[in-house]
Amino acid sequence: MKVLMLNGSPHPNGNTKIALTEMASVFEREEIETEIVELGKLDIRGCIACGYCATHGQCVFGDVVNELASKFEAADGLVAASPVYYGSANATLVACLDRLFYSTPFDKTMKVGASVVVARRGGLSSTFDELNKYFTISGMPVASGQYWNSVHGRAEGEALEDGEGLQGMRTLAKNMAFLMKAIKLGKETYGLPEKEERITTNFIR
Repeated sequence: MKVLMLNGSPHPNGNTKIALTEMASVFEREEIETEIVELGKLDIRGCIACGYCATHGQCVFGDVVNELASKFEAADGLVAASPVYYGSANATLVACLDRLFYSTPFDKTMKVGASVVVARRGGLSSTFDELNKYFTISGMPVASGQYWNSVHGRAEGEALEDGEGLQGMRTLAKNMAFLMKAIKLGKETYGLPEKEERITTNFIR
């Protein structure tokens, strides 16, 4: 089994990476393969709603988003992690997720999602909610821990002092591993839930 972990922090060895590494240690013990992709310093522009992906199956911009598509498709779970900027996720990560989720045509149903957020003090819950929306619009169960999935720290390395936050990361990873394994068994026994033909309604009609 595989988990793709996206680090939205521009500091590759910062507090967000500490949180992800804590999770990765649990996945390793659970014999789940992990890959952490550093996005924070990459040049990732936002979606321009051009419609190219609808006919070509990939984004018009040939950057890391298209490279992530195959990794996401092969993964059983996705972790999106970000520091908090003004009560929101890192803009680079948001641009990546917007395009990654919108441009990929494969079915994401029952891939497990988890969001992880890091801040000095505030804005954690709003950022946590923001990131979870990518999963819930895509039929992806959202993994939870023992609290909102957050770690505190400002200066590099301070997250190591947040014992409760790091415990939360370990709990989150254990729960996520359980969910992925349970879903794998469920798919083998029952298959995926039957889908109805999509109904799309515009509010003006």
